[in-house]
Amino acid sequence: MLPCLDEEEALPAVLKRLPADWPVLVVDNGSTDATADVARAHGARVVVEPRRGYGAAVHTGLVNAEADLVAFLDGDGSLDPDVLPGMAETVMDGRADMAVGRRIPDTAGVWPWHARAANSVIAAMLRGKGVPVHDIAPIRVAHRKALIDLQIEDRAFGYPLELLIKAGAAGWTFDEIPVAYSRRAGGRSKVSGSVKGTFRAARDMTGLLR
Repeated sequence: MLPCLDEEEALPAVLKRLPADWPVLVVDNGSTDATADVARAHGARVVVEPRRGYGAAVHTGLVNAEADLVAFLDGDGSLDPDVLPGMAETVMDGRADMAVGRRIPDTAGVWPWHARAANSVIAAMLRGKGVPVHDIAPIRVAHRKALIDLQIEDRAFGYPLELLIKAGAAGWTFDEIPVAYSRRAGGRSKVSGSVKGTFRAARDMTGLLR
């Protein structure tokens, strides 16, 4: 499942690299470009979530997904989708309740200092709560019903953090897998592309850790 906002440029390459036998759901989060048309042209099913917010898009995708196992991936081309089959196998085999990615930048400057610093602080706070992760990366795999049962309430940037907090509290096991992190295709990241975007995401997240 790919939550997308104005990703018409990046989507074709991302969709082509997904496993051919996987059903793909794209959640169009109010795009002003041809994101939905591009997704459909490449065989993806599209649902629309007009309320802006990462959590809103992910929740809508989760509700509309039909598979037992759900994989989440950003549609901007920054994360290597080749790791997804291995992550899915980890969960299907019962070795972990959730497989999560740990971003490894492939070139200097891919991960701005402000975004990387905020991520490191929040991940450290999570480990202090017993959740053994080093990144709040937007790539993960888990069972759909189990995710719904966590009853995540955040509909903005805090969604992935609330997910990890509640999964940890529920006793979930995690497998953190390295994933190549590249420069996004087209435009600037809505979160890490600016200090303002990073601050907004950090604000949403740290409020959940208090």
